[in-house]
Amino acid sequence: MPQKSLLSFVFASALMIAGVYSSVAHAQELLVDKVETVKAQVTEIVSQEVKNIPGTDTSHDYQQIKVKVLEGTQKDQIITVDNDYLSLKVGEVFYLRHETDAASGREMYAVTDPYRLPALYGFIALFVICVLIFGGWQGLRGLIALALSFLFIFYLLFPGILHGYSPILVSVGVASLIIVLGSYITHGLNRTTTAAVVGMVITILLTGALAYYAVHVTRLSGFASEEAVYLNFDMRGSIDFIGLLLGSILIGLLGVLYDAAISQAIAIEELHKVGPHLSRAFIFKRALRIGREHIGALVNTLAIAYVGASLPLLLLFYASTDSSFSLNLNRELFATEVIRTMIGSIGLVLAVPITSLITVLMLIKPKKNSDKAVVEKEMSAVSHIGHSH
Repeated sequence: MPQKSLLSFVFASALMIAGVYSSVAHAQELLVDKVETVKAQVTEIVSQEVKNIPGTDTSHDYQQIKVKVLEGTQKDQIITVDNDYLSLKVGEVFYLRHETDAASGREMYAVTDPYRLPALYGFIALFVICVLIFGGWQGLRGLIALALSFLFIFYLLFPGILHGYSPILVSVGVASLIIVLGSYITHGLNRTTTAAVVGMVITILLTGALAYYAVHVTRLSGFASEEAVYLNFDMRGSIDFIGLLLGSILIGLLGVLYDAAISQAIAIEELHKVGPHLSRAFIFKRALRIGREHIGALVNTLAIAYVGASLPLLLLFYASTDSSFSLNLNRELFATEVIRTMIGSIGLVLAVPITSLITVLMLIKPKKNSDKAVVEKEMSAVSHIGHSH
């Protein structure tokens, strides 16, 4: 074949291959299913019966309903939907999933969730009102700090992790920022708050190091939940899920850690006001007495909160006869919660002596040459404070 003809043949083949790939890509683009989730309202219950779920002996409600679409491309249309998700009533608003098959054009509808937003907004408003009525100015400052915490989480923590930064470093940074700004906004710029902030930051760093060791020695992968698996596929494996697990442990610790540290700092400040001649060692000892009571209550609260959040899962494994307790405990799903609870509790325990020591060193300056009788009287009075907690 002459060289010119060969070049023409190669060029024509390249154009043909490019055209085929372009057509395939265009066809794939056209064959993408169209999905939209819109609000709809039930106008009529056509039928309702209880049937067994196929392949099981578990009964469930099945409905055929007529609904009015309230938004989207089919707004104001009346359609019939087979509903096997949750029982709905006439007039109830819910979210409807509308999917159009790209190949056949067939339209499918499914009930996804009831419309909960009005109730959610109502409870949020009730919470704010209660905080403002009973918390006053301090409550308002607490709400401002809470709002800033969510802003830091949504606009610093989430984007930082999704952009590929180390989840543990981002979490420690955001946690420290929440601690610093939240504390000063709520409790004011003073030495007591500063002592609590320093104590919390040190506790977060120590707890982070311990969490890092615990996660690696127990060989946790961070894929204990379905959400983690879906996120991994969605982000194409770009997220460090071990770091994400470490970050979640630290962020989850913030609430109880904040409570413990601030309480300890304020308790020491009040002890010093009651007995300004008392020694640092004595006040530190009394503060630890108060802290032990606090630790007992908060550790129990922390552990029970985790159990409550995982109650359906715990019941599932409790009712299972296919595996032993030790095997279930060894599963990553349970091991993750055990490590989360233990590390959080250890961090809470550490916060009490660390914050107490820092607060005593920063705030307490015992007066010299004090009357011994006065000091003994004040020590006797303070000895009852720890028991009143």
